Amino acid sequence: MSTELRRLRNYIDGEFRDAADGRTTEVVNPATGEAYATAPLSGQADVDAAMAAAAAAFPAWRDLVPAERQKALLKIADAFEERAEELIAAEVENTGKPIGLTRSEEIPPMVDQIRFFAGAARMLEGRGAGEYMEGLTSFVRREPIGVCAQVAPWNYPMMMAVWKFAPALAAGNTVVLKPSDTTPASTALMADIIGSIVPKGVFNVVCGDRDTGRLMVEHETPAMASITGSVRAGMSVAESASKDLKRVHLELGGKAPVVVFEDTDIPKAVEGISEAGYFNAGQDCTAATRVLVHESVHDEFVSALAKAASEIKTGQPDDEDVLYGPLNNPNQLKQVSGFIERLPAHAKVEAGGHRVGDKGYFYAPTVVSGLKQDDEIIQQEVFGPVITVQAFRDEDQAVEWANGVEYALASSVWTKDHGRAMRMSKRLDFGCVWINTHIPLVAEMPHGGFKKSGYGKDLSGYGFEDYTRIKHVMTSLDA
Repeated sequence: MSTELRRLRNYIDGEFRDAADGRTTEVVNPATGEAYATAPLSGQADVDAAMAAAAAAFPAWRDLVPAERQKALLKIADAFEERAEELIAAEVENTGKPIGLTRSEEIPPMVDQIRFFAGAARMLEGRGAGEYMEGLTSFVRREPIGVCAQVAPWNYPMMMAVWKFAPALAAGNTVVLKPSDTTPASTALMADIIGSIVPKGVFNVVCGDRDTGRLMVEHETPAMASITGSVRAGMSVAESASKDLKRVHLELGGKAPVVVFEDTDIPKAVEGISEAGYFNAGQDCTAATRVLVHESVHDEFVSALAKAASEIKTGQPDDEDVLYGPLNNPNQLKQVSGFIERLPAHAKVEAGGHRVGDKGYFYAPTVVSGLKQDDEIIQQEVFGPVITVQAFRDEDQAVEWANGVEYALASSVWTKDHGRAMRMSKRLDFGCVWINTHIPLVAEMPHGGFKKSGYGKDLSGYGFEDYTRIKHVMTSLDA
């Protein structure tokens, strides 16, 4: 007996629509491995319609006084709170995440971040007006960029959508947002909520695959393309956008080093690192996945981490005892499994290293030791519940190994020595350095990396400014 699949739709110019050519793709719940919905597989006609709607809506939205855009964003935040259980249900179907953790760890920061950008809308900053040439006054206007083409990832579909649309709308831009083809459900619900608050055309959602995303980025209408995704995807976006010099905002992969010195409180560090490494099944660009621990406490740390991993549970969303749910899709399960299957002979699996069950895409919390700096699993992003451990001899070697990857998004240092912590925060080549903690984020502080982790900042005033352009105005005092 077959179950009828729910139909998700695009949201364009204030209305829900199927793809113009009727094409769809099935959406699978990763906790069960079974399809629960269909979503549009959008093509050129759909992208054209969404871009036209966003372009038409831009002048009026741009010209609103900031207080009016603030009011709209505050209403969106309130509506997200009021309809939180609907959003949670959609996100859990999208991702298989634990219900309780989605409720406690995602809804509150999302709402807070929207409210932060609502305030930022009224706090545009620039140089004070002044006479830098005799008889002439100069000042700076900070203006919205225009239509923004935005592509969100599948690891945090709701929260990353917020990181995209909230600063863009606050600054006066209009948006065409594409969710991942594996996680469109919560974004479709967001469209229903946001569409009831902002004018038609201001916020549009186009579902589809990577070809849909390419059509959006290559389209002549957007002035900016923003993506959170893999390094490969980011490089493709940057290349496509370069053809007509669009602005590009890239938040890409990570391989966060976690540097543990010999004076660290080992039990406390293990608790924080294991949670930061396994949360969301390690599907986080900032996850604490690459531990560098001083050789004098290496064995003690590995033993404690392996024990902690063996006590962490993964399972179905309604199980209150689980820390994380499944990997997002079968390809991701294959990728994570492949890293473990290809481990060199000198590596040792201290915990986990296997799939859990045969229903859904669950993988055990895993610890791997005995690794060398040039090993594949050290150099490449696993994006799964796998923590690697290496032993270093001194501070210089720790810095060399920590920086010795192509990613540069996030890092952490664990030590009681304040001077050492300050030295390491200077020497680590990453967009974020946590000290004696790993993974907390706040709306007021920027998030973004260097090197192949991309460029541009999410969150904070810096993230808001990324969605604006600067204009110099000079006027004669004699006119």
